[in-house]
Amino acid sequence: MNKFGCSPAYARRIRDDIDGVAVADLVETFGSPLFVYSEGFIRKKYRQMHTAFSTRYPNVAFGWSYKTNYLNAICALMHQQGSLAEVVSDMEYEKARALGMPGEKIIFNGPHKPAAALEKAVREGAMIHADHLDELYDLERVAQGAGQPVPLGIRLNLDAGIYPQWSRFGFNLESGQALEAVRRIKNGGKLRLRGLHCHIGTFIMDASAYSRQVKKMVAFAYKVEKLFGFSIEYLDIGGGFPSRNRLKGVYLTPEIALPSVDEFAEAVTETLSKELRPGDFPKLIVEAGRAMVDEAGRLITTVVASKRLPDGTRAYIVDAGVNLLFTANWYKLNIEIDRESGGVNEQSIVYGPLCMNIDVVDEGVQLPPLSRGTRLIVSPVGAYNQTQSMQFIEYRPAAVLIGESGMVDLIREAESLPDIIQREKLPDRLALKKLP
Repeated sequence: MNKFGCSPAYARRIRDDIDGVAVADLVETFGSPLFVYSEGFIRKKYRQMHTAFSTRYPNVAFGWSYKTNYLNAICALMHQQGSLAEVVSDMEYEKARALGMPGEKIIFNGPHKPAAALEKAVREGAMIHADHLDELYDLERVAQGAGQPVPLGIRLNLDAGIYPQWSRFGFNLESGQALEAVRRIKNGGKLRLRGLHCHIGTFIMDASAYSRQVKKMVAFAYKVEKLFGFSIEYLDIGGGFPSRNRLKGVYLTPEIALPSVDEFAEAVTETLSKELRPGDFPKLIVEAGRAMVDEAGRLITTVVASKRLPDGTRAYIVDAGVNLLFTANWYKLNIEIDRESGGVNEQSIVYGPLCMNIDVVDEGVQLPPLSRGTRLIVSPVGAYNQTQSMQFIEYRPAAVLIGESGMVDLIREAESLPDIIQREKLPDRLALKKLP
């Protein structure tokens, strides 16, 4: 151990296979870079999280957060395990429907729901969570056209001790804004409030924050029932549970720094037990995303060059950068190498392939001398990297899923030029003469 609390051999971790499939074989078949997902991990993680909540509370449902990773194969895996679809846009709603999810199994969140999307969601029985007054007005118009009351939930934002507060989503609880929204729903006579939703943030490392959140949500539910007669059928506590990743600037390992799934579940369900009236068991909805899938994803990337910077620092260029690793801006991702390498570890920088100075995968990692062609395996990258990857300078790569039996399925093809230009239109007057 050195003074920074880590072994100088830290980055000498060797990984030559993923779930028993050789890294070299994966690259030979599907190319580099390559996203690789573990079906076994996803199923195990889902069961673990669902068990943690369902064994402590009798009425639990999970909603898979599409924005975390909306590859069809990943979403289908979650739905096969029993998860609802949690979407935050018309695009994600259409994706869930195209995958085969019925409207009544879709939670429709998000601050922008076009009128046509709301009409469709109401018609198909989706669980709609209104984000602002303008959306309530839109829903009243939909209800007017339908000739019957529209059931809905409202999004709350509140002080759960997490700062900065996520106050841009929903109606504020402490200021009285949320109560006024319910009053508007009651007085309008066209909508029926049936649920409450609240998402307090992301990568929450304090389990007690969920206890404070749930306590306020239950109190508000009973207040709404007393004042307006609405019976709250469900409490959707959003997501925000962290994965075993490392935020930059946090030097404790995830195993030490982060609460366990059971600690989060205990904080939520114990508070429900204390705050709910005897015999009351509204459905508890958990919109888990990052914690479900982050550690199931890895990215294989290849060293294409090495150089010395003017200050003597060793730098490597790999074929995947921030165009694919959006979360590298906030997280100290794990880097493993696919082969033994002689020589002494030294502080190194890993750059991506983009012609942009900000394209840094890791600004300081201990690595031995790496030859051109060495594969780096970067993890965990299952959350948000696929959905936020960019068609910028480089094509987006393939993605594969390794099944529990070891079978490898291609779940997204690597892109090529037609994928980039298929929606473009070139005016005839600008067309270049084709060379013979």
